[in-house]
Amino acid sequence: MKQKMIRHPYSTFSSFLKEHDNILKESLIALLICACGDLIAGIILGKMNIFLETFPGLLVLIPGAIGMRGNIFGSFASRLSTALHIGIIDPKFNHSEELINNIFSSFVLTLFLSLFLAIIAKVICVIFGFPSMDIVDFILISLIAGIISIAIMLPVTMFISFRSFERGWDPDNVTTPFVGDLFTLPAIVVAIFIISALKSVVYLELIVFMIIIPLVLFSFVYCYNYSEENRIIIRQSTPVLLICSVLGVSAGGILNSSLETLLTNPSLLTLVPLFSGESGGLVSILSARLSSGIHSGLIEPLKRPEGESIHNFAIIILLMLVMYPFIGILAESSSVLLKVVGIGFDKIILISSIAGFILIPIMLILVYYISILSYNKGYDPDNILIPISTSVTDSISSLILISVSLVITGAIFI
Repeated sequence: MKQKMIRHPYSTFSSFLKEHDNILKESLIALLICACGDLIAGIILGKMNIFLETFPGLLVLIPGAIGMRGNIFGSFASRLSTALHIGIIDPKFNHSEELINNIFSSFVLTLFLSLFLAIIAKVICVIFGFPSMDIVDFILISLIAGIISIAIMLPVTMFISFRSFERGWDPDNVTTPFVGDLFTLPAIVVAIFIISALKSVVYLELIVFMIIIPLVLFSFVYCYNYSEENRIIIRQSTPVLLICSVLGVSAGGILNSSLETLLTNPSLLTLVPLFSGESGGLVSILSARLSSGIHSGLIEPLKRPEGESIHNFAIIILLMLVMYPFIGILAESSSVLLKVVGIGFDKIILISSIAGFILIPIMLILVYYISILSYNKGYDPDNILIPISTSVTDSISSLILISVSLVITGAIFI
């Protein structure tokens, strides 16, 4: 029988901090850097009023696109981290069949899920009666933005994973928070300009559409048959990512239903990617650490979290206490610097903190049980955990943030 691992309780809080000092530093630095990137994404979103009005339904697509990119490349980063930890991949950018399979599958999953995401976004708009652009625009914006993101995020993810590992940092703490928000919104903006240019030539947009759809479907089938490793990644990841795409677009529907409130409060609109990004970052760190811990034997998939799992929970809670007030300060500071009307530092810090403090305890429990359930069912948590946990986070975080915002801002005007 496998011997159960026991972690001795800490006598003091300082002894806990001392043991986990490196983890906290690495994660906090990564989250702070990502917060700056999320702020840029938030400012871009806050300045996208003209795009949101010209391309109705775009806000439904955006959270799903951000989440989908984070899901695919978060899983990619988690697989790289696990492979580095157990020695399957060499952090020297040497040719590796394992690495090639991971790159190819991530590329194809991005294209396929971008197509699916656009279709679901259009369906959500039709079901709920939201004004929306036509399906061709939805699909081309999503696919072009996906291709642009791939070109940037694949090399960035590999570089951060390999370099952090070489320098003695744990990629689980560093890489997964970086993927997602920073490049997605600029890619969507570039995609919109490309679509606008295509529309200027008669039938050109339709021709591009008719060419790109068969290529996406062919690449998906080819990748599935390319190798056994690709087949496993595609087979395990695709159903999960399809469900996650629906959850991500649902989060966009929640935001779109509150579009008037968000457009009249620029600091709240700026807070949306910040809150979503940092929440996803915290959950991704926990997911990657649980996945690596299960693979390496540090964590046993027990019915009740114990030992190392509890320590990981405590790490996330400490990071939560720092990050949520901080992103509230960032969001309102951007409004002050850009000379737009905000809702005040006290109110936005309260909104961000309350929403975050409600969200994270829920996600700690969900992520743990998703990890042990997927492992016990024979699935690789690297392919399952981050996509599901971050997508659930996106949906729940949007609902909680909007609800708390409406309560707090409603209280302002009473």
